[in-house]
Amino acid sequence: MKDLLLITPPFTQLNTPYPATAYLKGFLNTKNISSFQMDLGIEVILEIFSKKGLERIFQTPNSQLLTPNLERIFALQNDYIQTIDTVIAFLQGKNPTLARQICSGNFLPEASRFEQLDDMDYAFGTMGMQDKAKHLATLYLEDLSDYIVACVDENFGFSRYAERLGRSANSFDELYHQLNQKPTYIDEITLSILNQKLTEIQPKLVCFSVPFPGNLYSAFRCAQLIKTNFSNIKVAMGGGFPNTELRDLKDKRVFEFFDFITLDDGELPIELLHRAVCHFDEGRISSNQCKRTFLLENNQVVYKNNSTQPDYKQSEVGTPNYSDLQLDKYISVIEIANPMHSLWSDGRWNKLTMAHGCYWGKCTFCDISLDYIKLYEPIAAKLLVDRMEELINQTGENGFHFVDEAAPPALMKEVALEILRRKLTVSWWTNIRFEKSFTADLCQLLNASGCIAVSGGLEVASDRLLELIKKGVTIEQVAQVTRNLTESGIMVHAYLMYGYPTQTIQETVDSLEMVRQLFELGILQSGFWHQFAMTAHSPVGMFPEEFGVIPQQNEITFANNDIQFTDKTGINHDKFSYGLKKSLFNYMHGICFDYELQEWFDFKIPKTKIAPDYILSCLEKENNFHIKPSAKIVWIGGKPSSESFTKSKKGQSWEMMKLTFHSKIETVEISLEKEKAIWWIELLDKISVTNTKTLTFSQVKQDFEKQFDDFELFWYSKQLKSLKGQGLLVL
Repeated sequence: MKDLLLITPPFTQLNTPYPATAYLKGFLNTKNISSFQMDLGIEVILEIFSKKGLERIFQTPNSQLLTPNLERIFALQNDYIQTIDTVIAFLQGKNPTLARQICSGNFLPEASRFEQLDDMDYAFGTMGMQDKAKHLATLYLEDLSDYIVACVDENFGFSRYAERLGRSANSFDELYHQLNQKPTYIDEITLSILNQKLTEIQPKLVCFSVPFPGNLYSAFRCAQLIKTNFSNIKVAMGGGFPNTELRDLKDKRVFEFFDFITLDDGELPIELLHRAVCHFDEGRISSNQCKRTFLLENNQVVYKNNSTQPDYKQSEVGTPNYSDLQLDKYISVIEIANPMHSLWSDGRWNKLTMAHGCYWGKCTFCDISLDYIKLYEPIAAKLLVDRMEELINQTGENGFHFVDEAAPPALMKEVALEILRRKLTVSWWTNIRFEKSFTADLCQLLNASGCIAVSGGLEVASDRLLELIKKGVTIEQVAQVTRNLTESGIMVHAYLMYGYPTQTIQETVDSLEMVRQLFELGILQSGFWHQFAMTAHSPVGMFPEEFGVIPQQNEITFANNDIQFTDKTGINHDKFSYGLKKSLFNYMHGICFDYELQEWFDFKIPKTKIAPDYILSCLEKENNFHIKPSAKIVWIGGKPSSESFTKSKKGQSWEMMKLTFHSKIETVEISLEKEKAIWWIELLDKISVTNTKTLTFSQVKQDFEKQFDDFELFWYSKQLKSLKGQGLLVL
C-alpha cells in the first residue's frame, strides 16, 4: 500500500521512461511520502507486442483487409507470432546475437515498411550490424502497427494515442463523446493493467503526468476507470499538457474524471494535495490551501492558488528516482536514418535538468510567458554531478539526457569540469543556443567530459528573421559554433523552421541554401524542418498584430495552445514542406549538394540570393585573439615525459628540454629552454583539471613574469599552439 500512485499514461517513448514521475518520486522521498510509479505505456506496448498479444490481434475480426499489404501481414501472422518475443528481447538488449539473423534477410516477415530499404547503404554503410538490425526490427514493428491501426484500433501510435482528441481541443465535446463510447482494444489492455496495479497498491491519490496531447485521452480513460470502480481514490492530473493547454479551463465535465488539475512545477501542489487527501477528512479537501490547482467547488470550476508556501528551490527537490519502473523492459528502436533521432529512440538515458527555465527567454515563437520557461534557476554544478553519480548507482546507466530548454554555457562548463575532476565516465547530450560562448576550447572541454551531441534552434536561417524572432544569434555565429562543436567531436542537430510570420518565399529559398551549405561543409550532421505554429503563450500569440498575423478566435472552455491564424503575406507555406524535407534527407546522407534548389520543388521558386561560399566565408573570418584576464586556463591532458639536451649555435650552448605529450590519438613533442620547461611542467600541475582551484590568464601571466620576460611571445608561440589540441584550454 502506498499513499500515491504516479502514472505516465500511454504513450511516450519506447526506449526510456519519461522523467516526470521520477522527478516527483525523488521529491516525495525527501518528504517521506510513500509513492509508487509506473509507465503504463511501456507495459501496454509489451502486452500488445508479445506472442499472446499478437494472437489476440490476428483473431480480431478483420473485415478491413482491403489492401494487399494488410492481406500480406495477415497471411504471415504465424511468422510474426513466432518471432515477436525474440525480436522484443533483442530490442531490450537481451539477445544481441540475433542481429546477424535479422540482417540475413530471411528471418523477419517483411511488409510495406521494408520497401524503403534502398536507402540502407547510405544509412548503415559505416554503421554496425546491431544498428542495422535494430532498424530492420523497427520496420517489422511498424508493419504490425500499420495492421493494428487499419484493423484493430485507428488511434494507435507508438509514441501517442488518440492524439487528435487532445491537440488544441478548445472544446471538451469530442473527447467527452469518445469517452462515453465503448473502450477500444488498446483501452481494454490499458485498463486491465491499471486495475491490477490499483488493487495491488491501494493508493489514496493517483497522479497522472500528461506531457503531450497523445497522452490525454488515455489519462481520461484511466481516470474514468478509477471513478467507476475505485470511488474512494482521488485523481489528479499535471504535466506538460495541462501546464500549456488547460490554463483557461472552464468545463466542469472534466471533473467527472479528475478531482484536481495542477499547473506548472508539481512538487508543492502534490505535497499539499497529499496533505489534504491523506490527512484530512474528505469534506475539507476543497477548503484546504492549494497551489496552482483547479477543482470543482459548489459545482463550479475554481482555480486555487491560496497557499503562501513558496515553491521549492531546485536544490531542494531531490534526485529523480527511477525505482518501480521496469528499466530492463524498455526497447531501443531506430525509426529513421537520422543520427539525432536515434539518440531519442535508441538506448536508455537518465534524464536530468541543468537549470529550471530558459536563461535566454526571449524567442518570440516560444511560450516564454509560462513558468517552466520564464522562471530561470540553475542548479549548482557539484549538486548536479552528485545527482548524476546517484543515478548511475541507482539505474546502472551512465548515459544522460539533460532536458533543458537551453542549457546555459557557463553551467555546462562547470559541469564538464566537475565530471573530469571526479573521473566519471559518462555520455551526455542536451539542447543549446548556438551562441558565441561555445568557443573551440569550451567545445573541446565538453567533449572530453562525455558530451556526444547537442541540438539547437537555427530556426529560419535568415538574419532578418532571427532578429525578429529575437533568437540572439546570427548565421555567421551559428556557422562558427557548429564548426567548433563538430571539430571537437560533438554531433550537431539543428531545428529548422519555415512559415514564420512575414517570411517571404525568397527568405525560405535562401534559408534552404544556408542549410545546404552547412551540411556540405560537414558542420551540421542532423536537422529537422517544422512549420511555424502560433501558440497562445508566446509573444506572437499574445501580440499577433505586431507580427502581421490574424488569429482565429474560438471560445475556450477546455484546451488552449495552438492558434489557427492567417499570415497577412498570403503565402501558402504548406507547399514548401515536401521539398524542404526531401532535400534535407539527402543532405543528411551527404548527397545532392550540386542539385539546383528548384529540383526539390514542383512549383517555380526564385533563385537564391545567397553566395555559394557564404558559410565558408563566415568560417574563414579571423577570431579575436584577445584573451580576457579573467579567463580560466585549464589543462585536461596528461603529464608529459621530459628529456634534457644541449643546443649549440655560433659557439654558444644552452640547456633545453624536450617534453613529450601523449594524447589518446597522437603524440606531440615540444622543446623549451630548460628553465621555462620546468616552469611549464609545474604550471601544468597547478592548472590541471583535477584541481578544484583554477588559475586565470592574468595569474598565469604574473607567475611567468616573476622569472621571464615577454609572456605574450611565449604564450602565442608555435610550441604552445601545438598543445591547444592536446588539452590546453582557455575558458
